[in-house]
Amino acid sequence: MPQHPPPGHQGKAYPPYLPGFGLPVNYAPLFNDQYGNSRLSLFPNVLIASDILRGGRNALPLTTLREFTMLRLMNQLTDKPEWDKKVFNEAIIEKWKAEALSTESLDITPAMVNWCIAELQYKAKFFQSSGGLVTVYNGDVVKSDTIIPSSLQEALKAAVAPLENVPDREKDWHPGSGEKVLNLVHPSLFPLVYGRSRGLKEGVTSLDDCIERCGEGETIPVSRIIYTEATWSPADEVNEKEECELAEHEEPDDGVFEANWAIGGTKWRKYPYSRKFQWLPCQVDISGEGDSVKITSYINNLHPRHHKHLYYIIEKIIARAIPLWNLTLNTLKAPQTVMQRICYEEVEYDPDPEAADESEGPQQEDGEDDDTFYERRREWISDTRRVVQPEPEGLYKPPFAMSASQCYGMDELTPKYSIDLRRHCRERGLQIIVKLANIHLTPEKPEYKGDTWHVEGQLNEHICSTALYYYDNENITPTTLAFRQQSDPDTTHISYPEDVHDWLDAVFGCSSEDSAIQQVGGIDTREGRLITFPNILQHQVRPFKLVDPTKPGHQKVIALFLVDPLIQTISTAHVPCQQKEWWMEAVGPALAQKQLPAEVQQLVFDAIDEFPISMQEAKKLRRELMAERKVFAEDHSITFTSTGFSLAVSEY
Repeated sequence: MPQHPPPGHQGKAYPPYLPGFGLPVNYAPLFNDQYGNSRLSLFPNVLIASDILRGGRNALPLTTLREFTMLRLMNQLTDKPEWDKKVFNEAIIEKWKAEALSTESLDITPAMVNWCIAELQYKAKFFQSSGGLVTVYNGDVVKSDTIIPSSLQEALKAAVAPLENVPDREKDWHPGSGEKVLNLVHPSLFPLVYGRSRGLKEGVTSLDDCIERCGEGETIPVSRIIYTEATWSPADEVNEKEECELAEHEEPDDGVFEANWAIGGTKWRKYPYSRKFQWLPCQVDISGEGDSVKITSYINNLHPRHHKHLYYIIEKIIARAIPLWNLTLNTLKAPQTVMQRICYEEVEYDPDPEAADESEGPQQEDGEDDDTFYERRREWISDTRRVVQPEPEGLYKPPFAMSASQCYGMDELTPKYSIDLRRHCRERGLQIIVKLANIHLTPEKPEYKGDTWHVEGQLNEHICSTALYYYDNENITPTTLAFRQQSDPDTTHISYPEDVHDWLDAVFGCSSEDSAIQQVGGIDTREGRLITFPNILQHQVRPFKLVDPTKPGHQKVIALFLVDPLIQTISTAHVPCQQKEWWMEAVGPALAQKQLPAEVQQLVFDAIDEFPISMQEAKKLRRELMAERKVFAEDHSITFTSTGFSLAVSEY
């Protein structure tokens, strides 16, 4: 990212202007929309205070249970081999319809199934032209079983093997996992540590010199957090042009210092930023021809020389993740384009005992006072009436044929406005955090309990989307990655009887006393599958276990966390290698050339205290980072679920 001084500082020494290094950590860029209003120049993110609160950009439309059923059905059908061809075969279509309608656990109707088939026929054409991409949940969640060829999958397995085949004492079992989760490359080791890590004031590192430059630069200070508007923007003309195109700017405006969370509308405030740590992304160059991708700064905790071939393989995987990210980011850019397959605007009952003749239902008994009778009759009405479930109207139509009430603003998804990371970020490149981890099960430890609902990172990392590639599953039951969304609690468009709220649970699965959180569904994390999803959804790995309990099993995954391309964070381009062991290996030959005895060399290494950081010290810092993020995740879940419904009630 080009470095620019604020007004009045031209020609003077100045540090890079990055959040946490030259700028407060909570700096965020703004832009002026076509109406002259200042808006946040970042993709929606469940960690941003203004996005997560009522009316924020994070909220998806309140979705009917029946629409979730349709989405899950389409997800299941697109798991079938050659679904994109079978969906045009009338005999197979009738078979799928019969299976869906005969499933007792599904609340599904012929109209819903017909819509799903029509939508899948539309998606099948894009699936075939895109190399096997399909959007399965709003947000958008995208999956592909074919975008990464088997040859690349096998190459990844082979390239990762040296990280796995190490002595037991060197294996990095994730703390608290009971030796089930094996970290191969994890961003929580050797992260940016404010007040300790060193950053370059000028220039950047490369894969060739990142280790030799260990210790260069100045200490990155403990991050400032400021809550006043900025008075200048660090963008230059090139970046202005890119941001205008990507975020539909008219003209870039000043920055803003993003606020904290107000938990549940109270004065209890929590910060979405850490003042201690930041995961370090690597820089990725995508300016080459075709699908060229080049990692230009080291992947944190992956030695750039010892694992040069793995870098090459990861570049190939990133190249194939970009088209999926484009689809995921489209909805983040224009959230008003999220399609509602079932619109619900009026509550109806059938039977509706409240509209029945007074001769029906309980009758007032002799000597019974009016209050008791009316209470009995209200209970009968409540127990007898049934909410009429909504259905989709007609068949699925391509987005541009949707009515305004179904899908407002679909013109924003024309090629002119759609997200294309290669076009929009060609010059600046991407920043990606890489993680490699295995889950290992044994006859002694045959089950993985799953994890909690969460999103990735803190706002220091500015992760906007995640790509997960499951490249090796062995002897485990089907595994699922589940999602839940924060829904818009506004129900003013729905006509319903005063004081009657049973429709909220019946139609949407929500309670007037609870938060506007809805369970979206899950995706099978089968071997060979690539999935992308946005950081507006919480996700959760569901439990799984060994198929054959007498043999070991595993699931291996590579995670790619995409930093919001509308902001640049401190990366490994700015922070040279911090690993003491890497540095010792690099400088060892130079010391040997000076004919220093091994004992003297060791004295030199032992004298290094503060920097670079030893593995022992890095694991201690990781425990601190994990403890901080555990509290952060708990606070975030409270905030995520704090938005509730405001339904009409009578004053009497």
